Amino acid sequence: MKIALDAMGGDHAPQVEIEGAIQAASELDISLILVGNREIIEAELKKRGATHLPITVQNATEVVAMHESPSTAVRKKKDSSVRVAFDLVRRGEADAAVSAGNSGAAMATAMFVLKKLPGVDRPAIATVVPTLKGRAIILDVGANVDCKPLHLVQFAIMGEVYAKHVLGIDNPKVGLLSNGAEEEKGTELTRKTHSILKESALNYAGYIEGRDIYNGNVDVVTCDGFVGNVVLKTSEGLAEAIGKMLKEEMAGSFLAKIGYLLAKKSFKNLKKRIDYSEYGGAPLLGINGVGFICHGGSNAKAIKNAIRYAGDYVKNNINKHLLEEFEKNGDLKELASRKVGEAS
Repeated sequence: MKIALDAMGGDHAPQVEIEGAIQAASELDISLILVGNREIIEAELKKRGATHLPITVQNATEVVAMHESPSTAVRKKKDSSVRVAFDLVRRGEADAAVSAGNSGAAMATAMFVLKKLPGVDRPAIATVVPTLKGRAIILDVGANVDCKPLHLVQFAIMGEVYAKHVLGIDNPKVGLLSNGAEEEKGTELTRKTHSILKESALNYAGYIEGRDIYNGNVDVVTCDGFVGNVVLKTSEGLAEAIGKMLKEEMAGSFLAKIGYLLAKKSFKNLKKRIDYSEYGGAPLLGINGVGFICHGGSNAKAIKNAIRYAGDYVKNNINKHLLEEFEKNGDLKELASRKVGEAS
């Protein structure tokens, strides 16, 4: 197994990427190709005493900045670290690519270099979140702002496959995110999507509200990229705010400090459950290859876990399962077309 890691993407590159790669190469049965400035990367590996690990370096002379336009990056920066990483996947020299750089550029590059899987109209960015009953996957969380019903149906199918084969959930329950559980609620997009999903072979639970995301009643949360990204950023902000509030409360009195010491293990376990770095990166579902996007501010642990999940994706042959599922649900395109026609 070989994973190409964009060593120059992210807020703290390349140090964090190199440290994450060292951890992954030491703990996992995976070889790494670090893509970026060869001189800098090799000097860092030598300084950290990691030259004995299964890590090689692929030189790339350009870097896509966080503020750059994805389309411009694809057109003009053909030797960027993210482009070279996905080129390695296309040529079969790497099994997957991981990047903590510009997420829009990573998705655009993946689609340009690897293309889409047959049957997929729009690839999606998915993210795994903790729930009261385990884990769930939300998609799309940013790749597609304007969607059609068929796109959301395809997101549901892709989420179901990932939940089943990577998260290990036998019969994943799929929910469609809306502003209420009643069928008359939602937008024109969600109502049309709901009518299609009801007739699909998926284990569809119907509409869910925002408060249902984390209670564990569904395993796959389907929404368009605009809504999904708002959910993701709100969740990250809430987790950070709660953490700071707890620290303030614990520092407020002597009894609170005693209480913290007594419950220290529980707080540590809670922190681990909600820590984004435990979930690594977000898979790009629907591309004809394997790609993962990490948070720009990822630490080394997040990079390591993104590499771990990318390896799981390859080992479990997720794209093969996606192709099988789309073939099984081939009539959904016709159904979607008919439903949209009836509504108009």
